[in-house]
Amino acid sequence: MRAGLYYRVSTAGQSHALQRDALRRVAEQRGFTAVEYTDTGSGSGVALPERGRMLAHARAGKLDVVVCWKFDRFGRSTRDLLDALENFRRWNVEFISVSEGVDTSTSMGKLVFTIFAALGEFEKSLIGERVRAGLAAARLRGKHLGRPRVPVDLARAQAMLAAGSSRKAVAKELGISPRTLGRALKAAAETHPQTGGSSRGIPETSTTSPEGGER
Repeated sequence: MRAGLYYRVSTAGQSHALQRDALRRVAEQRGFTAVEYTDTGSGSGVALPERGRMLAHARAGKLDVVVCWKFDRFGRSTRDLLDALENFRRWNVEFISVSEGVDTSTSMGKLVFTIFAALGEFEKSLIGERVRAGLAAARLRGKHLGRPRVPVDLARAQAMLAAGSSRKAVAKELGISPRTLGRALKAAAETHPQTGGSSRGIPETSTTSPEGGER
């Protein structure tokens, strides 16, 4: 079997020797043809080029098994690890973590992976519930959610509209979308129905009372 041996340490001052010796020993005992990948770095924003190269080889069918020293040497997080294991399953690539004794080519290893995947889905659903609860609480407090609202110069917009400019032309002049302009004008009219009309540049429609006079 073609095995990708993956080593990673967090800083340049640390040595890959312990991991390398252990993984090479596993490869020798199992009769694997080994390809080695070595990274240095830690954190979600740090590039791990060799890990990327190894995953690309696994996806392309160039590896049959990936071997690492520990889960935390391979995955950046539990979610990252589970996503990688799910990809390996789809690519028909086995996974071995030496320290944890996990080998997905065995029945026990498959059971452990199934348990991890279930825990990962449970964690994901809990996070989703907390996010939804937080959003609901924010709405009850009247907090605006989503992208920040674009400021609109209403006085200028209304003056241009009163002078005969189209909404599209006004929006372009103000550097906003016609939809944003429309929302701002609607909000102004609803908030100040008396002042949001002709006196502010928005035409109002007069209606006639049953007695025949304007109201």
